[in-house]
Amino acid sequence: MSEEVRVEVKEVNRKEDSNEVVSVGEWLMTSLIMAIPIVNIVMVFVWAFGGGAKKSKANFFKAAIIMMIISIVLAFFFIGSLLALLSELSQGY
Repeated sequence: MSEEVRVEVKEVNRKEDSNEVVSVGEWLMTSLIMAIPIVNIVMVFVWAFGGGAKKSKANFFKAAIIMMIISIVLAFFFIGSLLALLSELSQGY
């Protein structure tokens, strides 16, 4: 088998692996890893953009990153609004 054919076969196998269903055991391990501080932040990005994770897992963590960004933006908005309200109320006294 030539080297070029081997590379193509490996590429096809990798694509098939990325389309497999994520098992319950793998999700349990993922949940345990996500419970470890600091490691969880790193692993979210590794699983989302690293290329080694299954496609469904990568998509899940890409969606999780989007939700985190939205949550952070909303938190800043609400905290800023609360601080502005408190500042306005304190000026009346």
